[in-house]
Amino acid sequence: MQRRPPPARRWGKTRTALGAAATAAATVPAELLLRAITLRNRPYLPIWFHRGLSRSLGLRIITHGEPPRRGKVLYIANHLSWTDIPVLGARIHASFVAKSEVAGWGPVGWLASFAHTVYVARDRRSTAAIQKNEIADRLNAGGSIILFPEGTNSDGTGVLPFKSALFSVVGDVPGLIIQPITLAYTRVNGLPVTRRQLPDLAWVGDTELAPHAITFAGLGRVTAEILFHDPIDPAEHADRKALARHCHTLIAAGYRRLMRGG
Repeated sequence: MQRRPPPARRWGKTRTALGAAATAAATVPAELLLRAITLRNRPYLPIWFHRGLSRSLGLRIITHGEPPRRGKVLYIANHLSWTDIPVLGARIHASFVAKSEVAGWGPVGWLASFAHTVYVARDRRSTAAIQKNEIADRLNAGGSIILFPEGTNSDGTGVLPFKSALFSVVGDVPGLIIQPITLAYTRVNGLPVTRRQLPDLAWVGDTELAPHAITFAGLGRVTAEILFHDPIDPAEHADRKALARHCHTLIAAGYRRLMRGG
């Protein structure tokens, strides 16, 4: 006989489904109306969608420090899970860079495109220049971008090496601010995260999105912490490899500190 999940887990999944539907119903029509009124195809309300979705998922977001209030900002963050999108999107006015496959992920892809995600075909060198130019154009127009330079999701035990090629846009954007960010999922229902719980939090490998999302929704209250490091002037580093190493050192040290409860 198959065991039913505990009532708290069943409610968590129901809460997530209802909350996500309600959030989309409230923000998507308003977003479309704003674009129609202003005649500008730019995102206005994604931050409110991400905040509603984060609450629906049972996420409690704690921030340390603040992002820059103005300027062209390239946010550099470690990457753990699909939940990184609503967590960071709930606190930062910026578009994401994602692999091109995301565009085909049904409702997830539609919402990503709706929020002006920049898609990158990482296995096609022939399109790298075009994609770099699109990111540079977005930044030069005054927008901000969130980049995950690991190029994939880590398993939560640490921060993977950064791909310095993803920093190539830096030289094409005068006055660019680099803002390193450390993101960590530190507690579940008030208790420190254990190594055994990491697979339920981090989304890695060939794990399918829907089953992982269902499992995550049943965990309960998950604490996500965002650490804003001091902004970086890219001109202070010899090249993009040195810049990538410096960002990785900061973010990896921040991850260890957050996971230790520091």
